[in-house]
Amino acid sequence: MAAVGSGGSTAAAGPGAVSAGALEPGTANAAHRRLKYISLAVLVVQNASLILSIRYARTLPGDRFFATTAVVMAEVLKGLTCLLLLFAQKRGNVKHLALFLHEAVLVQYVDTLKLAVPSLIYTLQNNLQYVAISNLPAATFQVTYQLKILTTALFSVLMLNRSLSRLQWASLLLLFTGVAIVQAQQAGGGGPRPLDQNPGAGLAAVVASCLSSGFAGVYFEKILKGSSGSVWLRNLQLGLFGTALGLVGLWWAEGTAVARRGFFFGYTPAVWGVVLNQAFGGLLVAVVVKYADNILKGFATSLSIVLSTVASVRLFGFHVDPLFALGAGLVIGAVYLYSLPRGAAKASASASASGPCTHQQPPGQPPPPKLSSHRGDLSTEPFLPKLLTKVKGS
Repeated sequence: MAAVGSGGSTAAAGPGAVSAGALEPGTANAAHRRLKYISLAVLVVQNASLILSIRYARTLPGDRFFATTAVVMAEVLKGLTCLLLLFAQKRGNVKHLALFLHEAVLVQYVDTLKLAVPSLIYTLQNNLQYVAISNLPAATFQVTYQLKILTTALFSVLMLNRSLSRLQWASLLLLFTGVAIVQAQQAGGGGPRPLDQNPGAGLAAVVASCLSSGFAGVYFEKILKGSSGSVWLRNLQLGLFGTALGLVGLWWAEGTAVARRGFFFGYTPAVWGVVLNQAFGGLLVAVVVKYADNILKGFATSLSIVLSTVASVRLFGFHVDPLFALGAGLVIGAVYLYSLPRGAAKASASASASGPCTHQQPPGQPPPPKLSSHRGDLSTEPFLPKLLTKVKGS
């Protein structure tokens, strides 16, 4: 807001606007750096707080809420939020919003139906997260859940014919080794364990969640590449399917118990915090993640593992032994290595290989501005499938 105000004042100042305009690149760079640090903080807090809040709500004494109802409520709140954001984009015009939704959802029904499969997968994934976190310590889950990097990479190679660098393959091997060490530590004891926990069921749930996360992310990228739908429209469509499929899952898994005890049975402020975190946390990440490069996102994941471990020690009495520290350290290192760019040398070599048609910048001329697909308005920005993988359950 300050930049807008200053821009307006310098425009009115006449010739003075030239000297003020010279400061714009530096000001823009400083603002971008601030946004990157804010993005880092948001990603770390979102990654860690969701896991910790679910673990806290599931281990509170007293009546335990139905996880299927929490998944449905998160989908409903997220869908309503996206609907309000689209309503604001249409400047509060109900007719324009109705026409837009009719065109995007009903007329272009093929695009809408494409979201049914990933929505089913994400609904399953969200329910599996509750099962996994209920049966594993938060820190163990956070480390093991990084297997989604491995599954996403494998599905990318199989479905999108992508190639990985040797460093990335080595980091995936390191990642798998680290997770195996952590699970060996968990199987060997790893401190006191509540009687109602089943580490085997927790491990199976987190592995299934990682597989579904990897497949859904790559599936999105495959079928929706080049789509002009905004992040809010896609989340609204996912919310519609997610709510319907979540209700089907609720009826199938816990329908009798929910009918007898009520939809909001066992809900406490902590449970509502989990629901709100699931509903709004992912949408917030979808906004800030465009300012975060791969290295920053990898760094945020590493910090969230550390934060989850420290909080688990303080909140849940989690015991960190050398085996867990070794496995977690390998996972953190693997996440960082995997997020590194593939090398400037290879990029420059491919640029020089383009031959004499490559445009040469005349000496003394300023370089042309870089074009970025992430600087447009979010309402017209192409849908990024990677964002929704975070939204729905990271």
